[in-house]
Amino acid sequence: MRSDANIAGPMTDPVPGPRTEPLGEDVSRETPPPMDDTPIGRAAQLAVEALGRAGEGLPRPEQTRIIVVANQKGGVGKTTTTVNLAASLALHGGRVLVIDLDPQGNASTALGIDHHAEVPSIYDVLVESRPLAEVVQPVPDVEGLFCAPATIDLAGAEIELVSLVARESRLQRAIQAYEQPLDYILIDCPPSLGLLTVNALVAGQEVLIPIQCEYYALEGLGQLLRNVDLVRGHLNPALHVSTILLTMYDGRTRLASQVAEEVRTHFGDEVLRTSIPRSVRISEAPSYGQTVLTYDPGSSGALSYLEAAREIALKGVEVSYDPTHAHIGAQHNPNMVEGIQ
Repeated sequence: MRSDANIAGPMTDPVPGPRTEPLGEDVSRETPPPMDDTPIGRAAQLAVEALGRAGEGLPRPEQTRIIVVANQKGGVGKTTTTVNLAASLALHGGRVLVIDLDPQGNASTALGIDHHAEVPSIYDVLVESRPLAEVVQPVPDVEGLFCAPATIDLAGAEIELVSLVARESRLQRAIQAYEQPLDYILIDCPPSLGLLTVNALVAGQEVLIPIQCEYYALEGLGQLLRNVDLVRGHLNPALHVSTILLTMYDGRTRLASQVAEEVRTHFGDEVLRTSIPRSVRISEAPSYGQTVLTYDPGSSGALSYLEAAREIALKGVEVSYDPTHAHIGAQHNPNMVEGIQ
């Protein structure tokens, strides 16, 4: 009988000699075919390797990194990126909080968090001044990952915030009062540049912009960069665009590679080397209340998000958060982006 090493080992011929030879008498009929020769076996092996890499851990930031995932253009993968990067960072050993600022509550759904109207949510934090600790819930299946959910009440928060004192900095104050130790806070913004997004930009240090590899990828990006500049100039000098992530990349099309090349040309080192492919698994995962990391850890989408999270974590070690520092984001010229639309 063949040893177990042939089942779990690399994809080589488990039986010496050419494949056309009949099996010898010494090979038991009960011996299963080598796992790696089947699609399921290969996926399982990739999953084991991926989770093994995730368990290695990464350097933890000296202070909590607050990353705002923003792009007023809809359908670019903001929520998908937020929840899967958060899960990846948690699997790498970090303590991560996702703040769902989108009234649709898609990030809460994808993380398996109940967010019907009666659930204490980020709305209560922003409008009713409820402590953030009272609305945070642990995410099932992913140790070290937490979520402050959004409910439909958040849809009216834009209007209700207008008359409140310090309306732009209410989220910032809530985060500052949160006493649990965290390595990362990822804020999922709505597809608009209203008061909810402004609250996120005032509370954050870094802006992560997902850009889909489509024809209109850079449309409207100039306005987002101008808003970042305005918030940095008047409300939050530490804010900067630290990361741009290419999403929905389809290597079979020339358009995707052209958009990727254009984005890398204009934004340079801020663009992660890892891009996120178009993936059915990524799209399916939220319907099961999961991230792609737990739904199908061996899929190309899961592996890409794990690698992107690794890049972000290692990149953060090299970046100073001194507010007086001239951050890369300050060097953006919005007119340049408008010129290439």
